[in-house]
Amino acid sequence: MPFAQRRARVRDALDAALARPAAVFTDLSDIRYLTGFSGSNAVLVVGADPADDLLATDGRYEVQVAAQCPGLPVLIDRATFAAVGRHVAQWTIVADERVSVADARLLPASTTFLPSLVTDMRMRKDPGELALIATACSITARAMTELAGTIRAGQTEVSIARRLEALFAEGGADERAFETIVASGPNTAVPHHQPGPRELSPGDLVVIDAGAKVQGYCADMTRTFVVGEPADWQVRVHADVLAAQQAASRAYLPGTPCQEIDSIAREALRERGWDKEFGHGLGHGLGLDIHEAPMVAARPTGSIDADMAITVEPGVYLPGRGGVRIEDTLAVTSAGPVVLTEASRDLIRVG
Repeated sequence: MPFAQRRARVRDALDAALARPAAVFTDLSDIRYLTGFSGSNAVLVVGADPADDLLATDGRYEVQVAAQCPGLPVLIDRATFAAVGRHVAQWTIVADERVSVADARLLPASTTFLPSLVTDMRMRKDPGELALIATACSITARAMTELAGTIRAGQTEVSIARRLEALFAEGGADERAFETIVASGPNTAVPHHQPGPRELSPGDLVVIDAGAKVQGYCADMTRTFVVGEPADWQVRVHADVLAAQQAASRAYLPGTPCQEIDSIAREALRERGWDKEFGHGLGHGLGLDIHEAPMVAARPTGSIDADMAITVEPGVYLPGRGGVRIEDTLAVTSAGPVVLTEASRDLIRVG
């Protein structure tokens, strides 16, 4: 990964007219993006000169940081943020506005707090990042397809979730990208239902929303299944959500406002009578985090650009009855969107 080049882009954003300008990063995903370090405690300083760059962590990671960040100066101190504060005490600092109040007090009083300087950089993935996301998506799609053949009435939501995560590991994933969602029956009307002890019954809809992670990069995919023969209303809702998902997917083109794409899905559902049953945003960027900019929502959030990895996930939720969601991760190219989570979007019947 081109970590030094990424830090150079941060450097370009610093005001060289200021005395010893530097940016301080505490978000672990930002730090991994800029250095490759994947530990759970770190603070990064990017200075006006490459020699001023510094990665601080604690003794647990002394060997790991040397292996992952060769050539990058490292400060080892258990009181990591305080050590950085002393190091930059005479510098002109720009820091992420997500820094805690307690940590902010350890920085120079003149520190300027801004949104992360790498948010826009991270929206557009380089070829290496896209390749890792594509691998995570392929593992996810294969595992979801294999899992479908094993789902039976009487199994619990949580047992299905754990089995899917085991399939991720067997397929080559490092871990899950987020907490796996398996919802059945009336629970499918809860968009972020956490799997529990409920047993699947004939006639249940089953919504599975999950993703694998490969070298830090996430996948996200949702499919809806039915246990046994579907009811007419289930077939109808699924077909309507799929129509909205496909219409919106085609609009993921460079330069298209995110709000416009969201409206395409909402209009497709409104025409079919579901305008009140889709209450969340249509999609989101992903990468080192499962939710990254831009957000595809009903409010203005920017535009789609080439080299983004982004989701499209409309749903219809009927409290007390059930719900349907269909989601894919797309890679945006100048020629149009490419589906990375390629697997059947049919209402698949399971045991």
